Amino acid sequence: MSIQNLNTFDPFADASKGADDDVQDGLVHIRIQQRNGRKTLTTVQGLSSEYDLKKIVRACKKEFACNGTVIEHPEYGEVLQLQGDQRENICQWLTKAGLAKPDQLKVHGF
Repeated sequence: MSIQNLNTFDPFADASKGADDDVQDGLVHIRIQQRNGRKTLTTVQGLSSEYDLKKIVRACKKEFACNGTVIEHPEYGEVLQLQGDQRENICQWLTKAGLAKPDQLKVHGF
């Protein structure tokens, strides 16, 4: 007679399968950071790693007439940085370009 209750079972085994994705929750987070005075930065985090982020920044810089770069964040991975408050512009551009759906975009900030 064997006791079935003592079998090893990991209840979180299926939850760790999706941990290798760069996007942790499927959302694209658009944040604004205050620099000094009236200067602000817009950061875009959570885009899929299959996109070339340098080409996205180049297109955004041309479209919004601002400067931008791709930085490597230790926790979030590669993050786009754009100068100025570009939250609404980047939301419209990402949906128009088909890089993200409107329900995937999460805008943070004041």
